[in-house]
Amino acid sequence: MRTRKQINFFAARLVSLALLFALCVITLPSGIITKTRAQTPANNPKVSDDLEAVVLNQPDVTHVNSVITVPGTTPTSSLLNYLTTIGATVKGRMRNIPVITIKLPVKQVFNCAARNDVSYITLDRDTRKQGHLDVTTGANFAHSGTGIPGGSVNGTGVGIAILDSGIDTSHHSFLVDNSASASRVAFGIDFTGENITADRYGHGTHVASIAAGSNHVSNGAYTGVAPGARLVNVRVLNSSGAGKASDAIAGIDWVITNKAAYNIWVMNISLGTTAFDSYKNDPLCLAVRKAVDNGIVVVVAAGNMGKDANGRKIYGGIHSPGIEPSAITVGAANTYGTDYRSDDVVTTFSSRGPTRGFTTDALGVKRYDNLIKPDLVAPGNKLIDAQARANYLVTTNSSLDANVSGNDTHEMMYLSGTSMAAPAVAGAAAILLQKNPKLTPNLVKAILQYTAQPLANFNNLEQGAGLLNVEGAARLAASIRTDLTDATPVGSPMLVGAAPTHSTTIAGLPFSWGGGLIQRWNFITGANLILKYQGIYRTSGATSLDADGVLVSDGVLVSDGVLVSDGVLVSDGVLVSDGVLVSDGTVLSNGVLVSDGLLLSNGVLVSDGVLIGDGVLVSDGVLVSDATAALSILVNGDSTAGMMPTADTTVDPPAAPSSLVVTVISTTQLNLSWKDMAAGESGYLIERCTGSTCTNFVKIAQVGANATAYANTGLLKGTAYRYRVRAFNSSGSSSYSALSSYSNIAGATTKTR
Repeated sequence: MRTRKQINFFAARLVSLALLFALCVITLPSGIITKTRAQTPANNPKVSDDLEAVVLNQPDVTHVNSVITVPGTTPTSSLLNYLTTIGATVKGRMRNIPVITIKLPVKQVFNCAARNDVSYITLDRDTRKQGHLDVTTGANFAHSGTGIPGGSVNGTGVGIAILDSGIDTSHHSFLVDNSASASRVAFGIDFTGENITADRYGHGTHVASIAAGSNHVSNGAYTGVAPGARLVNVRVLNSSGAGKASDAIAGIDWVITNKAAYNIWVMNISLGTTAFDSYKNDPLCLAVRKAVDNGIVVVVAAGNMGKDANGRKIYGGIHSPGIEPSAITVGAANTYGTDYRSDDVVTTFSSRGPTRGFTTDALGVKRYDNLIKPDLVAPGNKLIDAQARANYLVTTNSSLDANVSGNDTHEMMYLSGTSMAAPAVAGAAAILLQKNPKLTPNLVKAILQYTAQPLANFNNLEQGAGLLNVEGAARLAASIRTDLTDATPVGSPMLVGAAPTHSTTIAGLPFSWGGGLIQRWNFITGANLILKYQGIYRTSGATSLDADGVLVSDGVLVSDGVLVSDGVLVSDGVLVSDGVLVSDGTVLSNGVLVSDGLLLSNGVLVSDGVLIGDGVLVSDGVLVSDATAALSILVNGDSTAGMMPTADTTVDPPAAPSSLVVTVISTTQLNLSWKDMAAGESGYLIERCTGSTCTNFVKIAQVGANATAYANTGLLKGTAYRYRVRAFNSSGSSSYSALSSYSNIAGATTKTR
């Protein structure tokens, strides 16, 4: 069932699309009847929906490549003779499969389907390459609906706010349904003072396309995790990739205020600043917490401070606001460019926990938060995705250009960093919320962690709960009740049926889910985390037991190493580990040194300053993207294999004509003129309907490429006409010409009275 917000979103989209229809109205002294193509009722059970849409809505198409399924094993001779008679061209017959591939006259589709020796007719659809990110995260299963209860999901209806350096809205990764002009970037606002929303730096566009890029370029090779989601461009980094914490806070505040207007359920923050203050005092963390309190899932990059200048592994480099417990903090994994996950590792540069924000007590002793972060990891090394036009990163580092296309609106680039990993998780969150809109931010985080794949030989401070698994997360989200509220008693059944299988197969290789959650200094496990409702899944601030709110990572009040008793937060049957999971299958108890004097407990780090000295990453108060904090990581990543570029052969539909004007020549002739905005069009289609408010347009003429005028003759007095024009090529048709106001034809009706 769609929520009211989703319905509002769809209504808004319909209104925006309606504005694309260019209408010119003119009245002549008498009526005229125009012959139209016969229309067949919709929902023909033997014709696919997309083919039916072509027949009913694309009058310029005369033939269509189709696939006919026949009963039995082979087509009848009667059918083959009939196809020849109607001017169809049989392109192929299968030896073992009862289908015919055919170029079929559009006007004969329904007649052909009515035959008893035809079972079904469908478009001969394009097959698309599945992108690396799409496959290796398991997002392709969600997009296709394979194994997902309730069918496919791609983020449609969910808004993702991208707080970054801007978005190049002209890039075709952000088109609505691969149309010629409509963008899924719903709005843009700037908080840097530069008064632009374009992406001159190149970071934000890449981030946005990982979260929600379409399959338009290179036949789907660079599809994002949630290609149906719409984006909100909140620019908080300037043309150099830098900004202030106050800019980000202002951006977060704006998102909270405008959540309902743009249906924003997810916020991605691929930037950070020095973790100096405790999350309890850090204003950027407090802003994130407020967003979560308002029901927004906030996904944050962990940072790229996983090693020092000498390449040594270091701990404690999580950026703010990644130190905030309510945020989903994401580290970077290296896939080596392969879809299968058996070779996946945590990148050397990905920031490791624990969190290093601190307070100072009355004796002057620093009390560190020491929370386990990141929450999980996702692909983030040498990813290829959308390239903003003429951006700084590519201009100054030509090796980043993937060179997949000669079309600027299709071009792609390489980037590495936890900045790239975070939007993959943001896209996953959008998919979960489309599947189950009742999920709280804490429950979204729990699902992503529970279904993650633990990577061998990496501890929780490096990988959190494990590697992102969109397939498993979507399947689990679909199994969770949609009537859960903050008032639901702890221990209540959480699933609508049996628990889903705790394993996923990606690229032919199965793996088991981790089955646990990060909780402050522990990793809690147990089937009851999904079988029974837990208090930690409530909206933040839903209970007074913890002043900071009830969070997955903050507020499970238990003693280490014991079963959690019945209570407000966690039900019986949830095990809490003794400390941190350091390597695959090995647990160190609370108080055991993990490395270099790191003691995981609430308090002081032994050998304070051994890991990362306070304030040495960047100057206090200066907000930087991963590109500025560690430009070498952003450009080079780990020196291993990565994604391979796939050349783009996509032909775009042409741009819509503009400035449609109707001029009265006589009582029987109207001349149309428009501005040619297209490149590579095959021609223009002129459509008309009769009546001052008519909508039943029909094609009346077709003119060639580069045409900008058409004379409509043979008209009668006293009749109102409406016109619209669109360009077309082999890839499809453009949107209709832009709205032409009556002032463009002022005096025309008077002239003919």
